[in-house]
Amino acid sequence: MASSRFVLLLLLSLAPFSCSHPIQETFYQCLSDILLPNTFFTPNTTDFTPLLTSRAINLRFATPSTPKPEVIFTPLNETQIQRAVICAKEQGIQLRFRSGGHDYEGLSYTSFKDPGFVVIDLSKMRGINVDTTENSVWVEAGATLGELYYLVAEKSKTLGFPAGICTSLGVGGHVTGGGYGAMMRKYGLAADNTLDARIINENGDILDRQSMGEDVFWAISGGGGGSFGIIVSWKLKLVPVPETVTMFSVMKTLEEGATKILYRWQEVGSEVDEDLFIRVLIGSKVSDTTNKTVSTTYQALFLGGTDRLLEIMNARFPELGLQKEDCIEMSWIESVMFFAGYQRNVSLSVLLEGKPAFLNYFKAKSDFVREEISESGLEGILNILMEEGSPLMIWNPYGGMMSRILESSTPFPHRNGVLFKIQYVASWMDPAMEDEHVGVIQKLYGYMTQYVSKSPREAYVNFRDLDLGINDKEASIVTLDDDRLSWGKMFFKDNFERLVAIKAKFDPDNVFNHEQSIPILKSE
Repeated sequence: MASSRFVLLLLLSLAPFSCSHPIQETFYQCLSDILLPNTFFTPNTTDFTPLLTSRAINLRFATPSTPKPEVIFTPLNETQIQRAVICAKEQGIQLRFRSGGHDYEGLSYTSFKDPGFVVIDLSKMRGINVDTTENSVWVEAGATLGELYYLVAEKSKTLGFPAGICTSLGVGGHVTGGGYGAMMRKYGLAADNTLDARIINENGDILDRQSMGEDVFWAISGGGGGSFGIIVSWKLKLVPVPETVTMFSVMKTLEEGATKILYRWQEVGSEVDEDLFIRVLIGSKVSDTTNKTVSTTYQALFLGGTDRLLEIMNARFPELGLQKEDCIEMSWIESVMFFAGYQRNVSLSVLLEGKPAFLNYFKAKSDFVREEISESGLEGILNILMEEGSPLMIWNPYGGMMSRILESSTPFPHRNGVLFKIQYVASWMDPAMEDEHVGVIQKLYGYMTQYVSKSPREAYVNFRDLDLGINDKEASIVTLDDDRLSWGKMFFKDNFERLVAIKAKFDPDNVFNHEQSIPILKSE
């Protein structure tokens, strides 16, 4: 009797809804026997908004008018996720799930097509188990890249993992979309270094690589998040890194010959030694109190020491004028901090906080470049970047291992022949400035049409972009040529058709869907 009374009191303490919210009530009742305190949140609970915004890095989707979930559920284990999926399917409730909240269009925690939806937030599932005997690591989906990097480096000074530069990214979604970083030219993407995974399917079954099958494992290793199931954890292959790596960051402005140097970077960035990754950040800056210019900042990671780096740079890219005093030798984990923008006196333990360094309003887009842009074309880019509200451009070199992996090896198809990828990011802090900033990024994106990949114009799935099309009425879509699916070819090229076929078999009821999820096609 005492035990029954305790259970009743616990359930009453958890109940955060009223009968006027049927989704909250039915979802709660279905989960009630497995719920623990502080795992079930509704809009009228105190912690709901702080939790919702804690991993919503794009403030555009944290406004009062943004559609909010009926419930945020923060499971502590696989069993609780299984039950949540079963309950949602039985009750016809739309699910969204997030690991890090870096979805550029907010699709992991909002919905523009379903008024009543539930968010499964994996932020409490952050377990990491490093195995240095077989050079692998199991990582739960809610862990951040910073936590992963820190714990790997804690176990070994000569092991690392080739994934993103932003340390607050959630591992689950990042790997699912491909996941690129400063070691991509040496080791490929995060998705190229997956060994196993645990996924919960539409029926609530927990499957590993063997039980899900190679087709599904292929699909989730680069096919984007939110289409096939809930990734609970990844087993990843760790890669060797030297005890000492070298970094540099060198800025060149228009007045210092930025255009010609940038043109030369296009020729060598994807062809230089694969131990060397040099990305370019391009944006406007005030050169003095009255004048504006465009700066190009070359940030690099070299898997080796300064002397060899200088030999390579002097032979292949002397135009940059790299000097020994520009180079900083450090450990690989310190290079993670360097790229993430931390000062050198900041403790490595900041990586365990799992939080973004800052939040802002932003809009992002992406492109892939397969032919060098002429100097006159570069001048046109730099002229647009002189305008008010202009975006930042980040150019990431390809080549190396990226050129040796077949387009069909994973759903991520942007491989051989790509010189570099462009990320455009317009950001602002005043919401009233959105139209101005979005207008300039659209102008720049339009200008770039003549210089980037064509048929299709390629885009990166982890940089979700609803401008490319919205899968808003799955039941009416009959063919892959539907304009609402234009993003599919842009993200996946010829791999899109295979993804659609796998989706039809693995999630035939389309339980896992969002505005740019892999579609279910209607029979004609």
